[in-house]
Amino acid sequence: MLKHSSFKKWEVVGFFWIVILGSLLHFTFELSGGSKLVALFSPVNESVWEHLKLGYFSLTFFMIIKYFFIKNKVDNFFIANFMGIISMSIFIIVVFYSYEAITGSHNLIVDIGSFVLGALLCQIISYNIMTKNIRVSDSFGLIMFILMGLSFMFFTFYPLHIPLFMDSRGFYGIK
Repeated sequence: MLKHSSFKKWEVVGFFWIVILGSLLHFTFELSGGSKLVALFSPVNESVWEHLKLGYFSLTFFMIIKYFFIKNKVDNFFIANFMGIISMSIFIIVVFYSYEAITGSHNLIVDIGSFVLGALLCQIISYNIMTKNIRVSDSFGLIMFILMGLSFMFFTFYPLHIPLFMDSRGFYGIK
């Protein structure tokens, strides 16, 4: 097991990575001129669903790097990261729909704050699962993590017509 203080450094770096890269990913689809390849990992509209990609794909890119440094030191790498990102996603969804129901409008500061706090929650949960030696099939975690990413890609092009997938202008998925 990786020393807790050393591992904590990975999670702190991961937090900043998610916040910074996630913020940059917000603009990559538009900057790409609407590239369908970029649409796979960047938001294509202002829906909550599309914005969940910011956390997922920034964490995925960080996980690829982190994996090569700690893969032999933890037994539950993928389940820990999956539980972290699913917690971040649920947190963002709950915050968004709660404040929208209360205020009846969108608030960019709250949206950004929920992303930042969600990234923090993601890293805390991942850290706790890896350091508490919680045993769940890591293969299950990897499969679930991949399925989540494939869902983001699929629903960008074939969104369900429910509020989660609709942006503030009434658009669903890629235009």
